[in-house]
Amino acid sequence: MRVCAFCGMAEKKIPSWVVMESQSCMAFLDNNPVAPYHTLVIPKAHFENILDVPRSVLQDVTEMTRQVSLLYQQKLGFDSFQIFTNAGPHSAQSVWHLHFHVLPRINGDSIKFQATPMPELVHQYPEMLKRLQ
Repeated sequence: MRVCAFCGMAEKKIPSWVVMESQSCMAFLDNNPVAPYHTLVIPKAHFENILDVPRSVLQDVTEMTRQVSLLYQQKLGFDSFQIFTNAGPHSAQSVWHLHFHVLPRINGDSIKFQATPMPELVHQYPEMLKRLQ
């Protein structure tokens, strides 16, 4: 297994800016923020991404993600968030420990985090759905 910085943070061996913590997960300010209050929410136990995490742990992490968002809404007035995770080498995952990003958004901020629509894919939906059966 690779050396995992997030495991080190969860074990308090590496300092972090903790926003919220429970027995199973923690939320901390990102060391490479792209927005004020850019927060990462992780399980304390090591799971690489959403593909290998047990349902109960995922539920804890997503509930903490919700709690962080509500905290920022109540204390700071944020009313918009981008919440996402990357899973796998082709997704821009850079730390191989499951984590959700919480990006508070405000009108006119400079974050350029937007996918380019591909409407031409719609005609492929019948075949795409067939492959899932």
